Amino acid sequence: MRRGLVVVDVLLKGERSLLMLHSTCCSAITSPAIANRTSSCAKTSMATTVQAHKKALRSDIRKALKALSPQQRAHEDFAIQSTILGSSWFKSSQRLCAYISCPALREVDTSTILSQLLTNSDSEHQVQTQKELYVPRVEDKNSNMRMLKITTMDDLVANSMNILEPSPLDGSGNQREDVMSATNPVDLFLLPGVCFDKEGRRLGRGGGYYDVLLKRYQDLALEKKWNKPLLVALAYSVQIKDEGVIPVTPTDVPIDAIVSSDGVIPISPIAKEKMS
Repeated sequence: MRRGLVVVDVLLKGERSLLMLHSTCCSAITSPAIANRTSSCAKTSMATTVQAHKKALRSDIRKALKALSPQQRAHEDFAIQSTILGSSWFKSSQRLCAYISCPALREVDTSTILSQLLTNSDSEHQVQTQKELYVPRVEDKNSNMRMLKITTMDDLVANSMNILEPSPLDGSGNQREDVMSATNPVDLFLLPGVCFDKEGRRLGRGGGYYDVLLKRYQDLALEKKWNKPLLVALAYSVQIKDEGVIPVTPTDVPIDAIVSSDGVIPISPIAKEKMS
């Protein structure tokens, strides 16, 4: 018999199987190379499990959104936008980033908010000064997205997926201001997503566009010693999940608050200070 190799015949339920045991297995398991490979395999397996969980959760939420009646959606859209427009934290913001809602994606409507942002005043909601507004433009399929400044809804054009985005050039042919190169900080981000929880977890659509942009902007704010902007998600009632349901990874950026048809849910300490 070869040294270091023990062959054991095992009879199980009438079937013969061959079990080979290597005498050096214990030392091999504890070697750094094997330990590193084991750790890498475990991380890969965990990442695969998280992605599968996220995919299943997205599917469930899409079904729930599809089941919402047009009347229920309209009711929640109105309540959410009214809450935002009437809030002190929105009124006090001077510069903000907001998404342009897409009906096909069943996102919470932002059309009223955007309309009010691009006017000088509104007697009902007492918006007295025009705010600076940046909206998203997807650059490629590698999670690269920019937030470009617009001053009118006419600055928007439909992309290949029929989603409105800012054109890269303004009416004079000049490059639009990118939020990453703006002189002054942004106070507020109004964010879309698939679902959220009261611990600040946000599940997006899987492209990573918002997580990448938010992390870059938070790093910029830290570098320039600006206050971090409030990250506020807009959510239909079916998009708010119990704590611990949404899986997260280290690259997922947590939100500060949620606005639903039931009102504001402040999560982070800064949100509780400014929004309660």
